[in-house]
Amino acid sequence: MPRPMKWRKVCCLPERNRFGPLDANTDEENYLRMTVDEYETIRLIDLEGFTQEECAKQMNVARTTVQGIYVEARKKLAESLVNGKVLMIEGGEYRLCDGSGNGCGRGCYRYRRGYFEDNKV
Repeated sequence: MPRPMKWRKVCCLPERNRFGPLDANTDEENYLRMTVDEYETIRLIDLEGFTQEECAKQMNVARTTVQGIYVEARKKLAESLVNGKVLMIEGGEYRLCDGSGNGCGRGCYRYRRGYFEDNKV
């Protein structure tokens, strides 16, 4: 019996979940689906500058798990850019953090956004 899936901790959902060419056909073969946890690895590693190990700690999974998620996410980004496909971000095995910053660390976008909005920074 396989181990149960470990939920990946995600700090925020994307503000927009559809990206791609403006003139894209709307048929199903022109869509790619990226999971929310794949999006989170791209955000943490490429945008926030985390290492894979730091990202794994933030998401509460093993580094090897993050590595696999990250590889798949980058393939999907590349396919969207190179082949002009629409990228939809939805689904996946994740749980949203509570936004309080408890155990979230420096990469918690929800916590940081709330702090900046509350303090008008």
